[in-house]
Amino acid sequence: MRIYSSLIGKELGLDSEKIDELNLLSDLHDIGKISISDNIVLKPGKLTDEEYEIMKKHSEIGYKIAKSTSELNSIAKSILTHQEKWDSKGYPLQLKGEDIPLIARIIAVVDAFDAMTNDRPYRKALSVEEAVSELKIGQVHSLIVISWKSF
Repeated sequence: MRIYSSLIGKELGLDSEKIDELNLLSDLHDIGKISISDNIVLKPGKLTDEEYEIMKKHSEIGYKIAKSTSELNSIAKSILTHQEKWDSKGYPLQLKGEDIPLIARIIAVVDAFDAMTNDRPYRKALSVEEAVSELKIGQVHSLIVISWKSF
């Protein structure tokens, strides 16, 4: 994730400080999952509605962790908002469009790409081409406009 987010950040012309934030966010965007049971985080099948509601709390928990640490303060809001969606159907704040911080939008795209191109207990990985196609036709595509030549 770190490599892809850096490539996208550079493609978008972000300065070195923002690239550093992207690198840190790549590593820690899901830090709040440490407080969620492994039975949920590592579940091989679909989550129940109740489990999904628990899982959705990871961004708020991660935000609190980052806010309590001065070294992570710069990425706290992006940890909180990395599950937001362009159409406001994300969580936890239901932000819409450019109200979502840019680095959180970048991480959302990279995270989706990473998830699609790696095997999961419940499905095989997609090829890079298939994943890029999915991003282009799905709602994630609206999160940022980038040149996919970076991949």
